[in-house]
Amino acid sequence: MNDLKHVAIIMDGNGRWAKKRGLKRVDGHKKGAEVVKEITTYCANNPEIETLTLYAFSTENWKRPKIEVDFLMKLLDIWLKKELPSYIENGVKFDVIGDISKFSSNLIKRIEYTKERTKEHKKLTQILALNYGSQDEITRAVKKMVKNNEEICAKNIQKYLDLPYDIDLLIRTSGEIRVSNFLLWQIAYAEMFFTPTLWPDFTSGELEEIIGKYKIIQRRFGGI
Repeated sequence: MNDLKHVAIIMDGNGRWAKKRGLKRVDGHKKGAEVVKEITTYCANNPEIETLTLYAFSTENWKRPKIEVDFLMKLLDIWLKKELPSYIENGVKFDVIGDISKFSSNLIKRIEYTKERTKEHKKLTQILALNYGSQDEITRAVKKMVKNNEEICAKNIQKYLDLPYDIDLLIRTSGEIRVSNFLLWQIAYAEMFFTPTLWPDFTSGELEEIIGKYKIIQRRFGGI
C-alpha cells in the first residue's frame, strides 16, 4: 500500500457547472468554495494525509473579466474570515504559495492573519495556490539562487521553490487532461487522476475512491 502524505487538486469546472444550470459563473465559484471546506475537512480527518494543496487562482487567471476577478478576490476574503473557526476546530494550518503581492492590502492582511492564527495546527496543512504559476515559481527560485551565489542544481532549486515538497497524488476535476502550469517540479513522480466530475460536484466520497485506487498502484519512480 502506498503512503499518501501530500494531495494536490486542480479545482476545475466551476464556470461550466454554473452554465449547465443557467447560473452566473460566480455562482459556480460560490458552490466550489463549499466543496473546498468538505474536502479539507475530510483530509484533516485522514491521519495519513499531511498536506492538501489546492490550485485556487493562477497567474493566468488575471486574463478573466475584471468583474469575475474582483468577485474571486472578494470571495477569498469572505471565505477566509468565515472559515477561520473551521480551521481552528479541525486543526488545519493555513498557508499559501504564489506571489500575493498583487492582491489588495486588505486581502493580504486577511491571508497573513489566517496564517498567524493557524500556524500551530498539526492535523493538516491546507495550502492555497494564489496568483501561482509553476514557471513563475521556478524562475523566482533560480533568481534567488543567483542572487545568493548558490550552485544551480536540482537540490537547490527545490529548496527555493514556494513549495519544496513532492506531491504524491494529483487530481484534476472537470475532465480536462492537463496540469495547467501547476506544480510542474513537484509532480515529477506523482500519480495523476483526471475525473470528469466538475469541481462543485466533487465529493469526499469520490476523493476516497481515488485514494483507494492510488493506494494499490505500483509506484516505480523510474525503476522496474
